[in-house]
Amino acid sequence: MATQPPTYYNFNSRNTNIEEKIDMQKTLDDWLPITSSRNAKWWYSAFHNVTAMVGAGVLSLPYAMGPGVTVLILSWIITLYTLWQMVEMHEMVPGRRFDRYHELGQYAFGEKLGLYIVVPQQLVVEIGVNIVYMITGGKSLQKFHKTVCSSSCKHIKLTFFIMIFASVHFVLSHLPTFNSITLVSLAAAIMSLSYSTIAWGASIHNGVIEDVQYGYKSKSKAGTTFNFLSALGDVAFAYAGHNVVMEIQATIPSTPDKPSKAPMWKGVIVAYIVVAFCYFPVALIGYWIFGNSVEDDIFFSLHKPNWLIAMANMFVVIHVIGSYQVYAMPVFDMIETLMVKKFNFQPSTMLRFVVRNTLHNLATMGSESPTNPNSISEGNRTVYPMSPPEERQMVVLYFSQRNCYGWCRCPQPSIRHGKSWMGSGCGYPDTVMGNNFVYAVANG
Repeated sequence: MATQPPTYYNFNSRNTNIEEKIDMQKTLDDWLPITSSRNAKWWYSAFHNVTAMVGAGVLSLPYAMGPGVTVLILSWIITLYTLWQMVEMHEMVPGRRFDRYHELGQYAFGEKLGLYIVVPQQLVVEIGVNIVYMITGGKSLQKFHKTVCSSSCKHIKLTFFIMIFASVHFVLSHLPTFNSITLVSLAAAIMSLSYSTIAWGASIHNGVIEDVQYGYKSKSKAGTTFNFLSALGDVAFAYAGHNVVMEIQATIPSTPDKPSKAPMWKGVIVAYIVVAFCYFPVALIGYWIFGNSVEDDIFFSLHKPNWLIAMANMFVVIHVIGSYQVYAMPVFDMIETLMVKKFNFQPSTMLRFVVRNTLHNLATMGSESPTNPNSISEGNRTVYPMSPPEERQMVVLYFSQRNCYGWCRCPQPSIRHGKSWMGSGCGYPDTVMGNNFVYAVANG
């Protein structure tokens, strides 16, 4: 009597040979949202990077400018450099692509340890950012309602506006692949540039307020220190795109002659030019106009002209809809992979429907929690202290493989040269902690 063949998606079966596991993995990759479509163009990466990075955090930058602009400029430079490193690392091993952030961690630290180090932090940041975006979307809808209706409409609680915002994602969350949200991401990127322009343009139109104050808000050293750290969190939140870089690059086709890093880097450059046009005018002009009295969402400091403020808030809503999807897609991919490989579910539309609705419901419940952050700035301080900056984590993973894509060429490891590696940015993780500290300080 013939033996029964192993379950096709039973990755844990001991009877499954290497060839069958490879076939299983290929079939799974053809179904998962990150790897099932690899026909993206370079401008797709530009849309996704702008959508992922600009975010609603740009609206809190004037609130963060009290401690100075140095950190904002350093963060722009350093995050661009670390983003370039990640683009290079995507295919640093010949014949292999690191399509997901945790795959890079597994290569550096091993199959299990890499997951334990990377996945919890990545999930905290991505789910936390989505909760903040859901609250931001609800608050912007509420502001739009108040601006349009003024005193003629009854007050509606923020909870209901969050539910309205969340309802959109019960549809968009079922788009199958990362490439399928490209138009959503494009619309979000355009909206980010639009509402950023409105933010600084309306600020200039408003004029410098009377008795504007630019000094320290707090009279005590402790208060000043905490305000400074809060500002670092605001800036770190504004440069929050590194978590999805690997997944974005995974959608771009790659061959030995034409690796994906070339079009990806072109998209990153375009994205960072857009980021600069969004961030610096809003941060500098917003703080110049309002000083220390600026709200942590600059649109709450602006009240006229009504039609322009209403339009800007609707632009914010459209943008955070796109940002939510960009950050949610890697989480969907991760959980769907877990359900198939660990629990042996068949890849199916029903599995995708259940997983994504469940995750979105949990995020919605998180945004409705009494302990949720009530502002963008509070969200920054909630999400980022719970997870070290992505750049620091990436640098550790990067140098643990003794590679150097920076301004130096790394020698072979030697205790004698440890100090020189730390100064030049090369070596093992324990020799680059000085550099990691610089990255950490610059990114909150």
